[in-house]
This record gives sequence, structure tokens and C-alpha cells, in this order.
Amino acid sequence: MPASPTSRDLRLDFFRGLALIFIFIDHIPENILSYFTLEAFGFFDAAEVFIFISGFTAALVYGRRLVEKGVIYATAQVLRRAWQLYVAHVFLFVIFIAEVSYTVTTFNNPMYNEEMRVADFLDEPHVAVIQALLLQFQPTFLDILPLYILMLVIFPVVLIGMQRHPLLVLLPSAALYIVVQIFGIVVPAYPEGHVWYFNPLAWQFLFVSAALLGHARIRGQTRLPFARVLYPAAAVIFAAAFLIKLSWTIHGVWDAFPGLLLKQLWPINKNNLSPLRLVPFYALVVLVALRVPREAQFLQSTAARPFVLCGQQSLEIFCLGIILSVLAHFILTEYGGGVWMQLAANAAGITIMFLTAAMLAWYKMVDRMPPLRTVAAPGRPSDGIAK
Repeated sequence: MPASPTSRDLRLDFFRGLALIFIFIDHIPENILSYFTLEAFGFFDAAEVFIFISGFTAALVYGRRLVEKGVIYATAQVLRRAWQLYVAHVFLFVIFIAEVSYTVTTFNNPMYNEEMRVADFLDEPHVAVIQALLLQFQPTFLDILPLYILMLVIFPVVLIGMQRHPLLVLLPSAALYIVVQIFGIVVPAYPEGHVWYFNPLAWQFLFVSAALLGHARIRGQTRLPFARVLYPAAAVIFAAAFLIKLSWTIHGVWDAFPGLLLKQLWPINKNNLSPLRLVPFYALVVLVALRVPREAQFLQSTAARPFVLCGQQSLEIFCLGIILSVLAHFILTEYGGGVWMQLAANAAGITIMFLTAAMLAWYKMVDRMPPLRTVAAPGRPSDGIAK
């Protein structure tokens, strides 16, 4: 039976959960499993998946709030979520700084300060803390949540614009993206000379365009238009990007293997979301949308369940993945990073993420369950107690 338009789309949960696992793997330097993530086989990586699904689900969730309860309520809900992300980011920042500082002191290795970009915090903590609270100080790996927070802060305007007409949102967003690609405009960060790793002026286009697709879903447009043309075009684009990037990956391990178009295309700018990243990614989105239906049986399977749960608890699992990837990096660096140690670190981290997601899901399930017994009202004796 086809899924109803309002039922939860497990594809979003599954692929977001998979992206979180990929982010954990990719954040461990020289990780052998990184040869099996999106980064090894495409011009893009899990960051695009994370931002795309975030924009898509934001439109689904808050678009319905707007229709059902009005602009003020929907805006309040969006800003409430932005605040939750902000608090999580600050908490993650504190844990991250403590983790790095402890490792530097324990192993007497100040190089970690530079690698993790926390040296400025140690030099002038009173300034760095304020800049971190303003989302301007972004140590290594702590750069995607500020982007997400900023996208949600401006999302009420996007939401209202989409309700009036999608082009009111799409055209300014696309124009800004094009201007960034032409002129290389960046957003400055702390310390001086640094910029936002995920340039919000560019990455907003991925978030907004994904939100427009989510908005179309709410309006009942569940079929992809021009599918007969889009599917082969997307297949060709993705296959070309796949083969080229695969040649680069092999070339990195075996110099004799030719890296196709390596000199012509490398480097592909991630900071400003180069079209060479965006176009193949959207090709993959088209392929998944057309080839993986909402009713796909594998989404209900035992093997897919851990990824679905991670996707449903995305904020907590993302933060946990950052902490675990940094910990794994330090352990592998200090105690040896052989293949078996890498596999053990990956297995331990992924298992912890799966178990944490299952525990959080269990807590939410219990909270939704009806009480086992009714608590007596104040002032009224319960059964079995003498009056």
C-alpha cells in the first residue's frame, strides 16, 4: 500500500543517518573506511546530504505548522529549533575544547592545537569564547552547525516567501549563489584572515532549493516532473563524476593510475559549494528519488533500522559523532593507526552511535506510552488507603 503523504518518509531518516555515519568516518584522518564513503566516489560528500535533508525536512515540518497554525506559531517553532541547535553547538564546543586540551596536556603534543584550530582559544580565551558564542570562532569539525543555525534563523522569511510563490525564494537564492561563484565573496570569521568553512552565502542555495522540494511535497506534488528526461541525464552526470573521482582516489594510492581531468578540475571548491559539487549531488538526488520509493522494503529491514534511528535523532548523533571522531583520531595517532586499529576504532564509534540512537528512540517511545496506572488527584485518597 502506498504511503500516505503525511506519513514519515523513512528515506530521509535512513539517508540522514547514513550521512552521519559517513561524517564520523570522514572526520578520522587517513581512515581506511573513508575509501567507501561518498567523498571517495563523488565530487561531494556527506555534508551536502546533511544540508539537503535538513532543508527538505524543515519545509515539511514548519510548512505544515504554517498552514495549520499560522505564521507566528511556525516562526516561533523555527526559532525554537535554531535555539536548540545553538545550545547543542555551545555544549559541543565546550566538550571539544576540553577533549583537545586534555589530549595536548596528556601526550605533550601541542601540534593538536594547530590541527584542531584551537590555538587562538588558548592564546586569548576571553576573546575566543565571545567569538564562539557569535558563531565566528569555528574550530575543526565545528563549522556545519553554525551554517544550519543561520539557515534556520532566516528560514521564516523563506517559509513565507514559498507560501506566496516559490520563485520569490528561488530567484534571489540562485542569484546570490551565482554572485558568490563569480566574485568569490566570503564571510569573515575569527581569527582575522579566516572565513566560514561553509560559506552561508553559497550553501544557502542548497538548503533553500531543498526546502522548495519539501514545499512541493506539502502541496501534493509527489512526482518528479520530466522524469523521463531527468533520469538518463542524472545517470550520465553522476556516472561521469563517479568515474572521474574514482580515478582520483585510485591515483592517490597508485601513482601510475591516471587521474582523469585531475589538473583541469582539482581542487573543487567546497567552501563556496562549487557547481561541480552541486550538480552531481542533485543528479544523485534525482536517481534516489526515482529509484528508491517511499515504500522500499529495505527501509523496514533490521539492517536499515540503526541508520533510520540515527537519522531520527540527528542532532544528538551528529554531536556524538564529532566527539567520537576526534577521540578516535587521537587514539590512532598516539597508539598506532594500523588497519586493525582503524577498523576497531570505526566499529566502536559506529556501535556507540547506533546504541545511543536506539536508547534515545526508546526514551521517546516510553514518553509517548500511556501511563501504567492513573495517579490519584490531589486531595483524593487512592484505592486501598483508609479514608
